[in-house]
Amino acid sequence: MQALQKRLKIFAAAGFVAAAFAPFAAQAADVGAEITNAATHAGLAAQSADIAGVQMHLHHTLNCLVGPNGKGFDATQLNPCKNNGNGAIPDTADAVKKEALQTAAAVAAAGIAATNITMAQADAKQTASMLQALK
Repeated sequence: MQALQKRLKIFAAAGFVAAAFAPFAAQAADVGAEITNAATHAGLAAQSADIAGVQMHLHHTLNCLVGPNGKGFDATQLNPCKNNGNGAIPDTADAVKKEALQTAAAVAAAGIAATNITMAQADAKQTASMLQALK
């Protein structure tokens, strides 16, 4: 009888631990969604009619790529990937893909820094193309 009670206590404890961590499992990273969202915003940036629109959407792109703890993240801008994970770069395990995402982030950052709309749109278009290739 004691052995049965001991097993029941172990199962109850295991169930409690599983229930406690269930909310974290539901928020597992979705790198594909992060890349798709980043690509969408890079495309929107490339189509924007003014420099402010290009830069705004490139900020959204960069936020999706680097995540809230990443270099270049701007908390004053929208993070369309906040429910998908911690950013495509930190959430990606594949080293080759991570490097490609870092390159795309650098191009997006160059577009944000650009003061000429033609150059900013070109960076946005290149970023979108790079991200489309990674989907």
